[in-house]
Amino acid sequence: MGPDVPLLNDYKQEFFWKRFPQTVLGGPRFKLGYCAPPYVYIHQIILFLTPWLIGGVGTLLHQLQVLEELGAASLSGGLMLGAAVVVQALAVRAAQRTGRVERIHTASILAEEEEVEFASCAGPETVRFLIPGKRLIPNTVLHVVLAGVVCGLGTWYLLLSRLSNLYGSQWAAGLIFILSWVTLCIGEYSLIINTAPETATFQPQDTYEITPLTRPLYILIFIAVDIAQSRVTGPIPALVLSSQVLHVLFLLLPLLWALGLLSPLDALLLWGMEQTLVFGLGGSPMSTNFRLLVMFMVSVCVPVCTFFIPSTLGVVLFTVALGFLLSLDFSQVGPLLRACRMDGQSTDLSARLPSSLGWGLGWREVLLHLVLLLGALTEAGLLHYFLPSPQDWSVGPQAVAGYLSLILFVINWTLQEVQGVYLLGGVFHNPLYPKETTNVKVFKVQSKCLRMAGMIRRVLVNLVAPFAMIAFLAMDGSLLALHTASLSVGFTRAFRAVWQSTEHLLFQVTVVTVVRLLAMGSELPWWDGLGTGVQLILVSLASDRLLQLTSKVRFALTVLVTSWTEKKQRRQWAGALLALNAAFSPLLLCTLVLSALLSAPLLPLFTLPVFLVGFPRPQRCWPGPVGTACSCPDSVYYQQMSGSLAAALRTAFAGGVLGLSSPGSHFLGRFQDRIVWINVLEQGFGYCSVNIKGLELQETSCHTAEARRVDEVFESAFEAPDGLGLPTGLNLHWGNAMTPRAALPVCTYSDARSVLTGIIDSHTNLRQLRDDFLKVLVWVLLQSCVRGGRAFVGGPGYKPEGSLQDSGPQSPTEAPSSECRQDSPSLNSLSDWSDEDDLFGPQPARKTTALVSVGAPLPAGPSLPGSVELNSLYGDVPLSAIQPLRPLGLGLPAMDRGQESEVPGLVGFTPPRVKFGSPHADLLEPPLAWRAAPLAASRPQQLRLAFPEEWFHFVLGRLGPAGQGEAPKPVAEALRELHAQVALNCLVALGAETTTPSPSYVYRVYCGDVPWTEGLDWLTSNKELYHLTMKAFRYSFKLLLDQASLGAIGGPEELLSTLEEYEQDWYIGLASEHGWRDAVLQEKPFLFSLGYDLTMGTYTGRVLTLQEVLVQLGHLNGEGVRGQWANLSWELLYATNDDEERYSIQAHPVLLRNLTVQAADPPLGYPIYSSAPLHLPVF
Repeated sequence: MGPDVPLLNDYKQEFFWKRFPQTVLGGPRFKLGYCAPPYVYIHQIILFLTPWLIGGVGTLLHQLQVLEELGAASLSGGLMLGAAVVVQALAVRAAQRTGRVERIHTASILAEEEEVEFASCAGPETVRFLIPGKRLIPNTVLHVVLAGVVCGLGTWYLLLSRLSNLYGSQWAAGLIFILSWVTLCIGEYSLIINTAPETATFQPQDTYEITPLTRPLYILIFIAVDIAQSRVTGPIPALVLSSQVLHVLFLLLPLLWALGLLSPLDALLLWGMEQTLVFGLGGSPMSTNFRLLVMFMVSVCVPVCTFFIPSTLGVVLFTVALGFLLSLDFSQVGPLLRACRMDGQSTDLSARLPSSLGWGLGWREVLLHLVLLLGALTEAGLLHYFLPSPQDWSVGPQAVAGYLSLILFVINWTLQEVQGVYLLGGVFHNPLYPKETTNVKVFKVQSKCLRMAGMIRRVLVNLVAPFAMIAFLAMDGSLLALHTASLSVGFTRAFRAVWQSTEHLLFQVTVVTVVRLLAMGSELPWWDGLGTGVQLILVSLASDRLLQLTSKVRFALTVLVTSWTEKKQRRQWAGALLALNAAFSPLLLCTLVLSALLSAPLLPLFTLPVFLVGFPRPQRCWPGPVGTACSCPDSVYYQQMSGSLAAALRTAFAGGVLGLSSPGSHFLGRFQDRIVWINVLEQGFGYCSVNIKGLELQETSCHTAEARRVDEVFESAFEAPDGLGLPTGLNLHWGNAMTPRAALPVCTYSDARSVLTGIIDSHTNLRQLRDDFLKVLVWVLLQSCVRGGRAFVGGPGYKPEGSLQDSGPQSPTEAPSSECRQDSPSLNSLSDWSDEDDLFGPQPARKTTALVSVGAPLPAGPSLPGSVELNSLYGDVPLSAIQPLRPLGLGLPAMDRGQESEVPGLVGFTPPRVKFGSPHADLLEPPLAWRAAPLAASRPQQLRLAFPEEWFHFVLGRLGPAGQGEAPKPVAEALRELHAQVALNCLVALGAETTTPSPSYVYRVYCGDVPWTEGLDWLTSNKELYHLTMKAFRYSFKLLLDQASLGAIGGPEELLSTLEEYEQDWYIGLASEHGWRDAVLQEKPFLFSLGYDLTMGTYTGRVLTLQEVLVQLGHLNGEGVRGQWANLSWELLYATNDDEERYSIQAHPVLLRNLTVQAADPPLGYPIYSSAPLHLPVF
C-alpha cells in the first residue's frame, strides 16, 4: 500500500468527530448522526450546568457572609447529593419502564450507535438516552456519594475569597472561578450522568465501571493540596506556590483529559506501585499484576520496620537479609513445599523437587543461597562495626570499596561489549565476533573466547560485585543518622538493589564515587546532606530518565526522517509536518522531556511525526495476563522452539551476551520464516522472567517487506561484516529500530520445501509404488501384530504357556480386540520358534500340538479335510509328512472334495479364528475382522503373484528374540497366507491394484481422500487396519521419494533398516493432522508432508529437520515499541480504527511497524504464540 492510505476512513472520521466532543465536555452528546428534538439538547445543557448552579448557591451565601466556608461547602455537597439521587432514581425508573414495554423498531446493522426514537421530553426513551444509569448497585451508591463530596469540596476550593487571597487579584480570581467550574461540571457529568469516552484507555472493557471515577478523583487530588495547606499553621512558600500552579493546571484538566495525558485509575495505580517499587524500594517490575501487588505490600513494610530499629548494626543486618530474600525468585517455592509434603518412598528429595530449564530447586541451591546470605551478613556486620567511615572519605576504607566498584564496572562493561556483534551502542562492528555464523559447530569453536569472557563477567556480577557494594554501603557514615524517613528508604533500597539489580547499582555506586572524587577538596552541602542512600536513588532516577530520553529522541528522529526519506511513507503534507516540527522544536523538546520524566510512552499519532505524551502505564503496557495469543496450527513450531530458546536465553542473560537488559527490554529473533519476539518482564538475583511470542508464518505483503529488511540487517551484521563498504566497519543500519546483538544456538526445526515434478509423475517411480506398498504393508501388519501382543518370548511382558492356560479358555472364533493394541519397542529378529524354551530354566520335554482350524470348532476325532495338525518339533512325525496349506484357503468353511465350486464368491463373512499351538504364531496372526473383506475371491487371487513372499519370510524371521530356530514351514506358510489375504484385500480396497497409478491418485490417497471402491467401506470401518494401511501407503511414497533422490534400495536389510528409521525418527503425514502437532512437540527428528501448490499446479514435499541452528537476535528500541503500542491502543480502543488496511499498520522497514503491531497482546495484536512468564535461572 502506498502513502495515500487514509488515516481514518470516511465512516470512522464521522464517528470520531461525534465522539471527541463528548470526551472534551465530559459526556454530553450534542452531535448525533440523526435528527433529535431540541429538548434533548436543552436537557443536556441543564444537567451539565446543575453542579455550577448548586455550587453558586453556596458561593453566594458565603460571599454574603451568611455561611462560613465549611457551611457553604456542606450545603453545596448536600444539594448535589440530593440531585444525584434524583437523577439515578429517574434512570432506574426509566430502565424498568422500557424493560416492560420495548418499542419495536428496525435497527440498521451498519449503524455504530442505535438511533433513538424520542416520544416526549420526559419519556423513558429520553431519560434512558440522557442518563444511561449504572450496571452495578454498589457503583450507583458510590458514585452518588462521590458526586456530593466533589461538589462540596469543589465549592470550597473555588470560593472567590480564597482565590482572591491566593492571587491578590479580583480579576484573576473571577476568571479562574468561571473556568474552574467548567472543569467541575465536566467531572460531575461524567460521574453521575453519562460517562465520557476517554482517550486514555487501558482496559478494552470497563467491566467494573472504573472510568467514571477517573475525572472526579483527579479533581480531588488537586483539592487535596489546598486541604493540606489549610491544615498547616502559617503559610509555607512551597505549598502556596504549588497551590497557585495547581489552580492554573486545574483549568487545563479538560485539555489534559482530551489529549489522554492522565492515566486511568487502574493504570495509574499499577504505574505508581511499579515506580515506587523500583526507585523507592529497590525492586523490579513484576511479570503479573498480582505479583506486583504482593511484592509492593511486602516491600513497603521493610523501610517502616527499619525506621523503628534502634541500632544501626541491626538496621544493616536487617536490610541486607531482607534485601537478599526479596530479590530471589519465589515462583518455585510453592512446588518445593508441595514436593516436601509428598508421601514418597524415595529418600532423595532432589529427585522429587521441581526443576526449571536445567536448574533444580533442591538442597544444593538452598545451601548455596544460605552461604551467600551468611557471607553478606557477616561482611556487612563486621565492616560496619569495626571500620566506621572517617571524616575524610578519600582516605577511609569506603573509598577502597568505591574504587573497587569503579574498576568492576569498567571490567564488566568491557566484557559485556565485546560479546556483541556491534560496539558502542551498535555503531561499530566488533572484530572479535565470530565470522562464521552459518555452521553451528564452527561458530561454537570461534566463540570460545567470548564464552570465557561471559563466564568471567558472570562471576564478577554474581559473586564479586555484590560484596564490594555491600562493603561500600556498610561503611557509610550516613548510617549514623539513619532514623529519618529518607535515609531509611534510601538504605533499604540500596541494600536490596545490590542483589535485585546488581549491574544498575554498580553503575550508580560508580557515579557517586566519581562525584566524590571530582568534589575532593570542596564541599557540596546539598549533595552531602542527602546521604548515600538518597544519592543512589537520585542517580537511579536521573540515569533511567536520561536513558529514556535518549531512546525517545532516537525514536522521534527516526519517525521524522523516514516520513520523508521512505517514499512509501511520504504523504502529501509530509513537508509541512517537518516544517511545523522544526518551527515548534522547543515544544517538541518539551514533549520529549515530559514523557521521559513521567516514564510515559511518546505517542506518534497514527505513527506520523505528530507527537503526544501518552498516559503513564506499567512497563508491560498491557493489562491482561501474559500468555494470551491467537493460536493457529503454526503455533506449535514456536511452542516447540520456546523451551530450547529459553535455555539459550538463560545462558545469554547470565553471560551478558545480550547487553544490559532490564525489565521492558525487547528482542527480535529471526530464523528462516519464523520471527520471535522476546520481552523481559522481571529480573532479580539469579533469575530473569521473559515472555516469548511467535509472529505469523503466513506472510502478508507488509510482513514480508519488514521481514526482508530484518534479514538484510542481520546479514550485514553476521554474514558479511567485511563487506559493509567502509573500512571502519560502521553499522549502515544504525537508524533501524533493531540493532543486531548476537546469534544463539537453538534446537528447532528447519523447514525445507521442494517441488516433486519429475518424481511423482515418473512412470518408473509409479510402477514401483505398488510393489513397495505391499512390502511396507506386510512389515506394518507384522509390526502391529507383535505390538498388539505386547510380548514375545524373552521380551517384557511374556508369560509362559502355563500362565496362558490359567487365564481361562478362549474361543477359537474370538478375535483379539483392536483397542488393546498398544505401542511397544519393535522386535528385531527371530531365529528359533521352539516352544520349549523358558526363561526360568529347562522344563521336561512334552508333546505340544498346534492346531490350525479352517472350519468351525469340531469335536475331537480324526482329521478332516481342510485342517492341519502339527506335532511337536521333537515328536516322531516328520514335518514333511504334513500336507501344505491351500493358498487363500484359510478362513473358508470346510468342504468335501470336488465341491470347491460351491464356495461363495464373496469372503465377507466372519471367518473363524485360526488356532496355533505356538504362542509365536498366535502372536503374529492378524485379527479376524481384517480378513472378512466383502470382495470377490477372484480379485485378490489375481494379485496373488504380486505378494512379496520372500520379503514376508525375511521380516518374519526378524520378528522374534535371537537365538531360536526358524518357524516351521507349515506355520510360516499359514501365516503367509493369512497376511497375504489381508494385504491384498487392502490393496484392492484402496484401488491400488493398478500397475501405474496417476499422480493425482497418489496425492489423494496420501491425504486420506481415497476414491470409492468396492471394499473401501469395509476398510474404513476397521479403523486400526485403515490407519495401518494409510501409514504403509505414506511410508511407500516416502520410500519412492528417497529412492528417486538417493538411489534404489540395495536389499532386504537396507529396506528393513529404512522402514525402522521411518518408524523411529520420522513422522510421515500431513501438516494439518493432529499427529503432526504431537510429533513436533515430541521433537521427532524428521517430519515429511506432501502438498499441492494451487498457484503453480505442482506437487510439493516438505521436510522438517530437528537440528541445532543459530537464531539471530537483535535489540529493539524499547521506547519505539512502547510508543507504537500506545498509538495502537489509542487508535483501536478510542478511534475504533480497526481497518485492516489502515495506514498505521502498513509496512515500515525502519520502524518495523507491522511486526510491532503483531506483537501486541490480543485483542489489539495477533501473535500466534505467547508463552506464560518463563522464569529463567541465570545465576
